[in-house]
Amino acid sequence: MLEKTGVPDADQIKKITPSPGRLKKGPVAVVECFQSIPCDPCRYACRQEAIKEFKDINDLPVIDHDLCNGCGSCISKCPGLAIFVIDDTYSEKEGLVKLPYEYLPLPRPEEEVIGIDTEGWEVCSARVVKVQNAKVLDRTPVVWLTVPREHLMKVRNFLRKGGA
Repeated sequence: MLEKTGVPDADQIKKITPSPGRLKKGPVAVVECFQSIPCDPCRYACRQEAIKEFKDINDLPVIDHDLCNGCGSCISKCPGLAIFVIDDTYSEKEGLVKLPYEYLPLPRPEEEVIGIDTEGWEVCSARVVKVQNAKVLDRTPVVWLTVPREHLMKVRNFLRKGGA
């Protein structure tokens, strides 16, 4: 499906999803990079060395989820906006998705938004918890969203309500 639509299929997503055991340990990065292109800044952004060294700059990133602490330093360094941090331990009913966001105006903490998937379809209601916009993020803010836990591997962006 990726070749025709630009959207990964369920099998591709399953291959990069952290194990249920790892998800129970706290925040972890998910790299949704599925095309071989010359790119490797994520590898150098990871202080935990969870993103493995590339044999060739065209290789797909490989992450060792057990080494990843979910710090998110890789999110803003990915020029393809393909890295997210998910936290299945955020609360009993909600998970946390940290995602890159390159639109203005930036949302505000506590803002209610609509979580959308990679195809742009509405998935669920979501709430902005935090917006990181420090200089070190290389002009790519990182937005933290709470979503129902069952949608952690689906929500990859959001729509602001009321066109704001």
